[in-house]
Amino acid sequence: MAPPFLSCVTLCIIGSIATIFALPPTEPPLIRNHPFVAIWNAPTDQCRQFHIPLDTAAFQAVTTPAAVPGQFLTIFYEDRLGLYPKVNTAKRVLYRGGIPQNGNLTEHLSKAQSQIDHYISQDSSPGLVVIDWESWRPLWEHNWGSKRIYQKLSITHALQMAPFLASKPISKLAKSQFELAGRRFMEKTISLGIGERPSRRWGFYLFPDCYNYGWEKPDYTGKCSTKIQKQNNQMLWLWERSTALFPSIYLHLSLRNSPKATLYVRNRVQEALRVAKLPKRPYTMPVYVYSRPLYRDQTQTFQSQKDLVSTIGESAALGASGVVMWGATKDYNNKASCQSLSEYLTSTFNPYIANVTAAAMLCSQALCQGKGRCVRKNYESGHYLHLNPAYFTILRTDRNYVAIGLPSASDMEAWAENFTCQCYAGQSCSSRLLHLTNIKLIWV
Repeated sequence: MAPPFLSCVTLCIIGSIATIFALPPTEPPLIRNHPFVAIWNAPTDQCRQFHIPLDTAAFQAVTTPAAVPGQFLTIFYEDRLGLYPKVNTAKRVLYRGGIPQNGNLTEHLSKAQSQIDHYISQDSSPGLVVIDWESWRPLWEHNWGSKRIYQKLSITHALQMAPFLASKPISKLAKSQFELAGRRFMEKTISLGIGERPSRRWGFYLFPDCYNYGWEKPDYTGKCSTKIQKQNNQMLWLWERSTALFPSIYLHLSLRNSPKATLYVRNRVQEALRVAKLPKRPYTMPVYVYSRPLYRDQTQTFQSQKDLVSTIGESAALGASGVVMWGATKDYNNKASCQSLSEYLTSTFNPYIANVTAAAMLCSQALCQGKGRCVRKNYESGHYLHLNPAYFTILRTDRNYVAIGLPSASDMEAWAENFTCQCYAGQSCSSRLLHLTNIKLIWV
């Protein structure tokens, strides 16, 4: 865990009346004084074997997707949590019944219990747990393309139970059976996890989704369709049981340096933040977005500086709690790829991550009294939580990154004009600007 927010400044309130805002309270950060965190979740063992150092000091938590117990972030792939029914669409092989209707929920939960015990200790400190099930989706209509096999198998299953029904009622029955069984698997699994390890924040990877593809169209806006939003509303049962959301903002290479990348990410994150408010709770659940240093589905091209703004910068400005930088074993499995990653971290990625993390901390202190996070007033605006390089320097110390400088009055006023505060649960804060004097020292 990073050191607490250190400051050698005198804080003086300017302005008289605090701004009243309508954002609901949100869960306090898992890492103290860090309204926006960066979590590394990619393998590094192979790079160490090549004797290539990777500088991950800009991250507040360094984890691996490998099967390693005791991590701040634990990811449960399909083969690591329970007995998940699925179909290998390439081999046309059914595992554990194939469809959730045929799965054994009791055996699944028993197996999941032992795996939770193995990977997360009972006295575990706060952290994140990501359930990564991607073979099928819980809503019938979302199983398109290669996932349509689940619809076909469900119809076959329904026909075995009611062979004399016509095709339309059979499809309706199959849909009902599939969605009920899928819901039970997801509900019972996440409820088991939360019950066993309540200090962890649990959620399913890729949920919620926006399905805002089609960026090749000239009129692309990136907005989630009304249909998709209604379908996400139908999954209220899942949001009510989740304690964190983990949407994905992986960028396709065709979006490199395109303004459409910003639209794509902005609306995906905003939909997750909308969904986070749906359960009737005293405060909204945190949103941690999944991103990659590399572009999607390739292992050579790292995100440009502009696209780091479009992904990480957007997420922080919109009010996400953090970003998880994921990587696969194949991404960094040779000396050349490890060397490229090492150079990218040092030259581009770490300075930007440190800048955004420090800016989110500074804005929280200056605008929200350290009791909330800064959130764009207008989610579609192009305003970001960035430290102005004219007034701040990002330095690498022995163990951390640190931002040193004094924000200008105009920069602070721009934040106050374009951002508001979302208070942490149990805290009272208001959007009022503090005037900062002396040197500001921000340990990332």
